[in-house]
Amino acid sequence: MLVENKLNALQEFINNLTDDELVWVNGYLNGMVAAKNIPQKVSQKNASKLTIAYGTETGNSKKLATEFAAKAKKHGIHAKVQSMDQYRLNDLAKEEYFLAVISTHGDGEPPAAAKKFYDHVHNNGFRLDKLKYSVLALGDTSYPLFCKAGEDVDEQLHKLGGHRFHPLQKCDVDYEADAVNWFDAICKILNNVSPDPVASPTPAAIVKKTSGRTLYNGKVLAHINLNDRGSNKETYHIELEADSVPYAPGDSIGIVPENERQIVGDIISRSGIDENTTLHHKDELYTVAELLHKKLNIVYLPERVVKKYASICGIDFEHRRYDLIDLLKKYPLKDASQFIEVIKVLEPIAPRLYSIASSPLAHPGEIHITVSRNNFTVNNEKKFGLASNFLAAYETGETLQYYIHPNYCFRLPEADKNIILIGPGTGIAPFRAFIAERDATGADGKTWLFFGEQHFVTDFLYQSEIQNWFETGALTKVSAAFSRDQQEKIYVQHKMLEQGAEFFEWLETGGYVYVCGAKEPMSTDVENMMVHIIEKFGERTQPEAVKYLNNLKEDGRYITDVY
Repeated sequence: MLVENKLNALQEFINNLTDDELVWVNGYLNGMVAAKNIPQKVSQKNASKLTIAYGTETGNSKKLATEFAAKAKKHGIHAKVQSMDQYRLNDLAKEEYFLAVISTHGDGEPPAAAKKFYDHVHNNGFRLDKLKYSVLALGDTSYPLFCKAGEDVDEQLHKLGGHRFHPLQKCDVDYEADAVNWFDAICKILNNVSPDPVASPTPAAIVKKTSGRTLYNGKVLAHINLNDRGSNKETYHIELEADSVPYAPGDSIGIVPENERQIVGDIISRSGIDENTTLHHKDELYTVAELLHKKLNIVYLPERVVKKYASICGIDFEHRRYDLIDLLKKYPLKDASQFIEVIKVLEPIAPRLYSIASSPLAHPGEIHITVSRNNFTVNNEKKFGLASNFLAAYETGETLQYYIHPNYCFRLPEADKNIILIGPGTGIAPFRAFIAERDATGADGKTWLFFGEQHFVTDFLYQSEIQNWFETGALTKVSAAFSRDQQEKIYVQHKMLEQGAEFFEWLETGGYVYVCGAKEPMSTDVENMMVHIIEKFGERTQPEAVKYLNNLKEDGRYITDVY
């Protein structure tokens, strides 16, 4: 009990505090009491320390983690939020309560920003016996390895001795309700209040939902090959109807491609099955022909599927990637019933994401994408990428189904900020959207575009638009590299170095750098060149230059969308 004068002083101090300041003071005093090991007559129910670490690719995990921290404070819980790429890994063993919010990217992989954390917990040279944790995994049931990164982190923390104080929660694309319910239960636990009963309190209390995305049908308004005659490439500019479709520059659209009917016919013929045989897939009934044409992946099968095929046909062979038709030719099945077993192990066709190349202000009622028809050789046979070949064959007037995939991490800054856009090849797509948006809004920040391709004459994508934007001032500078127009190959990173002094000046004056395109080797080469430019023109040591670049990343001024 305080004496009267101290109580009055305390009351006057408290009356002048905001709610947030009051919560902070509460946490501060709790920490002091804990540090001095003072016994309390009234038990402290709240967790004294909660860390929320997020690993994100498009911003959803970050958005949720930030919302959770704000909600935690309202519950009297002191919460710290940190991106996994900035998290000090040695702190993990010191954590009291730890939440991981992580999405899954690619073929079951963690986001690039979570890779360091993911690799760390998979090293078993340490223990986390004091850690109490829970994992929220974001994913998309359209992909075979749904929420795999979150599952892996949850399992590894448990193997390292961590105590899973609340079950793993998997979320599909319509994640909001499940995520909120998961965190509400977390708050009740941390406030020492029994949460509502969980239907199945196992290490993986999972709620899987059908996709909550909104599908749109858009007529193809334009379908143009941007490469001139004589080019080694086919790059298509495709315009789709998009009346009342909400999106922002930096977002992507998702498209589920279909398999070629001729290949499907060959597979059915070799399998001996009746194409009208009906089978269940995701609680719906389809004919075999429909499944193979629109639902199941039959090309470039992953090794895990090839292994299952080998087991079904009872033949031991090398488990590398095959097309289904090649497996049937090389390792034929006995009968149609065996082929039904194969159908059951085939995985769904995964959606393909394409950066939106348009601005809702500059191109109202439309969405544009830029698609390169991908080709490669397998056993001396030329093959094409499923999705790019599917889109390359589309014609004006046909209808294409798609959905919007927001990317909250790839957004334009304020209108007065200077931006450097590095987008060789189809990496130009989102930057066409950025420039068009800035042009439409009259943004006064400067814009510098780096573009690269093979040949100036045949491969300068969107050349006339870029020249027009430069002439009207929407683009301040354009630096183009055409790698095959001279004996020595020149890429965008070489153009960056040529103008390194000015490049560094843009960085020093608060400029933002965006990179889009191939992850390897382009984005790695660009990042290495940025370090070199900072080192050379900023007169810094190599470690100082790396730290400078990392600070740009932390401040959200170095942003990538690579694939």
